[in-house]
Amino acid sequence: MKFLPLNEQMDLIKRGAHEIIPEDELVKKIEKSIKEDKPLRIKLGCDPSRPDLHLGHSVVLRKLRQFQELGHQAILIIGDFTGMIGDPSGRNVTRPSLSLEETRKNGETYLQQASKILDRDKTKIVYNSEWLGKMSFEDVIKLSSKYTVARMIERDDFTKRFKSGEPISLHEFLYPLAQAMDSVAISSDVELGGTDQKFNLLVGRDIQREFGMEPQVILTMPLIIGTDGTEKMSKSYNNYIGISDTPQDIFGKTLSIPDNLIYNYYELATDISSEELIEVRQQLSDKEVNPRNLKRKLAKTLVKMYHSESAAIEAEDEFDKIFIKKEVPDDIPEMALEKGDEGIGILDLLVRVNFAGSKAEARRLVVQGGVTIDGNKVDDISTNIALDKEMILKVGKRKFIKLKI
Repeated sequence: MKFLPLNEQMDLIKRGAHEIIPEDELVKKIEKSIKEDKPLRIKLGCDPSRPDLHLGHSVVLRKLRQFQELGHQAILIIGDFTGMIGDPSGRNVTRPSLSLEETRKNGETYLQQASKILDRDKTKIVYNSEWLGKMSFEDVIKLSSKYTVARMIERDDFTKRFKSGEPISLHEFLYPLAQAMDSVAISSDVELGGTDQKFNLLVGRDIQREFGMEPQVILTMPLIIGTDGTEKMSKSYNNYIGISDTPQDIFGKTLSIPDNLIYNYYELATDISSEELIEVRQQLSDKEVNPRNLKRKLAKTLVKMYHSESAAIEAEDEFDKIFIKKEVPDDIPEMALEKGDEGIGILDLLVRVNFAGSKAEARRLVVQGGVTIDGNKVDDISTNIALDKEMILKVGKRKFIKLKI
């Protein structure tokens, strides 16, 4: 294929990127690629211990897609073998290891979701157990001899754990070496990752040199901040927008982000043009423009990306109906309950309809003021609900169920 000129490629590659190490080497690699009409090999390793993908994961996946659009070879490495070690990056405790079967199963789920972003037909997919699983103990010893403990302990999370007296298992030192062997095995030209992966990616450069290879260039992407506006996006913090979330959830969660994250989300999580990005920045600085309008446009853009344009329109209409017009959605689940003189306690009812996993969780929902019946708030955990008429039970902002007697 005919590659775009160097400057056009670099403009797209640098968009949203946190760091390119070293940038001059990337320029040389692209110039050689254009001259020889040969695509670069772009590596992204995925951790199958976390099969549910959100916008935070999409940032680096979308960068890989951009390399695809430039004509380069995207190589997605499913870390089924390294998943059994557990990547300690950014953690202050050892991550529990998984079995090969568990990592393979999670890897399949990862691929299904990643295919919403990547061009699956143009993505080479490999499992690192193909080469790491064949290494003998002698091979591991020789590999370990190529890196020092002093260099390993330079990594921030290891340094913090060492100083605080937290245990560091020897096998955790093997993770960055194993990830580096992935780069050797596929002869990667460029490796992508989040800023928290910088150390591991740099180890890949060093180990490639040890094997007599031209070292890969490192491109790191920022860790996107979650909907709470403080912590990085994570399911653990419940501040995430899942790429497999329903259109309604994607729309609603996006509208909940703080105004100071609007530009960041447009830049890192969407495909809008550079010209449109400039316009978004200008509008955000204009006091006469309501940031909420930009968030609504962002929400529709994200729904369209992961579902469809019609789904985006429906999600916006549904949101307005529930939160602005205070109406009940047209299509809500129903459950039939038997009529009875004794009724049912509100805590038992919440568990019965699967809005709470336990009475303790149900009690918390009631105390927090998130439970209403026919629009009337239920704030007493001892409330008994009469089962004598049809009613609408609502929990939180988006959970509705019609109870038919």
